[in-house]
Amino acid sequence: MAESTLSKRRTPRWRLKIEPRLDEPPAWYPAAVSVGAILLALIFGGILIAFAGGNPFASYAHIARASFGDIGVLSDTIVKATPIILTALACSIAFRMKLWNIGAEGQFIMGAWGASAVVLAPIVSAESSRWLFLPVMIMAGMAMGAIWGYIPGYLKAKFNVNEIISTLMLNYIAVSWVNFWVFGVWTEGGFQMSPKFPEAAWLPRLSQYAESIPFFRGLTTHAGLLLGIAAAIVLWFIVYRSRWGYEIRLIGDNPNAAKYAGINITRNIIWVMMLSGALAGLGGMSEVAGVVHRLQTAPLAAGYGFTGIIVAWLAKLNPLVIILVSILFGALILAGREIQPSGVPKMIQGIILVCLIASDFLLRYRVRIVRGEEA
Repeated sequence: MAESTLSKRRTPRWRLKIEPRLDEPPAWYPAAVSVGAILLALIFGGILIAFAGGNPFASYAHIARASFGDIGVLSDTIVKATPIILTALACSIAFRMKLWNIGAEGQFIMGAWGASAVVLAPIVSAESSRWLFLPVMIMAGMAMGAIWGYIPGYLKAKFNVNEIISTLMLNYIAVSWVNFWVFGVWTEGGFQMSPKFPEAAWLPRLSQYAESIPFFRGLTTHAGLLLGIAAAIVLWFIVYRSRWGYEIRLIGDNPNAAKYAGINITRNIIWVMMLSGALAGLGGMSEVAGVVHRLQTAPLAAGYGFTGIIVAWLAKLNPLVIILVSILFGALILAGREIQPSGVPKMIQGIILVCLIASDFLLRYRVRIVRGEEA
């Protein structure tokens, strides 16, 4: 009798119960979970900034001012966001089919090389007009990115080679490939960069139209933004409004059902990886034609490929939401140049990614508070 009474006293009145979700959560729920993950990441980041001797509130306020404080810094933020948009789109279409493309960085670099080859080989004469240069550079950049996506896609489709490993290893090959050309064949006076492109091979900037529109004076935003927006719209229609998009989503959600429905999974793996690589390659083209105007050593990617992974997850693989999230991460990169220690922006990005991955738990499981007596 005494043991029974003691057992009841020790039984907790309330406890957490975790159970798998049997139905889809409300439409607003994934977005709310992502926002919560970001807020939690910012809190953790603030704690670490405080441990480093900084003021978290002042740091975050400075990031906001340095990225959105006026039209000039907003323009610079958009320049940083442009390659992120394209690499995040590249990751999103692959992730949609549960293909873990970690090679957007290498595909970005190879796209930059392909676009540069049009100028430096040369494939198009230096006297050609912008209307010839830019379309050929776009096609070359996308083609090289697609080739770099085709390799792991084919290995995955035909031999079930792990695409995480193959895409990651191809990143290093891309770096070495570009270094060979920059330090040797196309070097300018022995420096780690190629000769500057002719102006006909530059993506136009808003500042170039300042004479007719004074408001554009000093604005660095270039036409790569339009490429990114156009790519996001096209990808949205592919994913949500086309038969191919339906096949991609079905393979990602249930490959067995897709196979039973007669969908060619092997072909789709190859095509999706090629599309993913082409989008990242377009990002590389926009960077060399819109910002640096020459081919530099592999750091020209500046981690855009890996940042694209975070942005794609944060946007829940939605191509249109990726545009907004990329601008926020562009702000973090831009303002990070003025924050000390210099690793703080990367640290915040990493914390956000960890929190986002952890938050997926709430999408797959339901957490309830129940009485201790409930099973």
